[in-house]
Amino acid sequence: MNGLGQDIAFHMVVLLWLARVVIWTLLCTLLAFLGIGVMDALTPRIHQRKRVGEDPVAVGLFVAGFLILIGMVIHGVVTGPVVIGAGVLRSIIDPGRLGLVTVSFFISLLLGVLLLAIIDKLTPKIPFNNVEHSSIATGIYVFGYLVFFGLIIHAALVMPL
Repeated sequence: MNGLGQDIAFHMVVLLWLARVVIWTLLCTLLAFLGIGVMDALTPRIHQRKRVGEDPVAVGLFVAGFLILIGMVIHGVVTGPVVIGAGVLRSIIDPGRLGLVTVSFFISLLLGVLLLAIIDKLTPKIPFNNVEHSSIATGIYVFGYLVFFGLIIHAALVMPL
């Protein structure tokens, strides 16, 4: 007995939990890569993919940012709310939560881009596009938005709605 009034073997609970973590991590990683595409499209003068690959430090920053993103996603999946008693499929992948994560991600992404554009205009002596002149600066820039994506996905995953 698991305390919920149902007799479920422990190994089945673990398998369901693993399926949930894997599926959500893959979905959120796909969402983050869509976000990377959006950032690439919104900053056409900064050639992130080309510049990051030019320096091992920039590549390391990219990998570090990606690992932080995935760590935040996995933490969000593991600690986020789970639908209990609604069936196996809904317990693993709740369509309402998926919609909430997706909408929240894109609204946060647009808000972040808008605020970045405003700050860029308010600080004319700090030319944001200068990151293009250094592969390490580009790596730091990409690291920053990977962590940004991790934070906004994590927040949507653990939101108590």
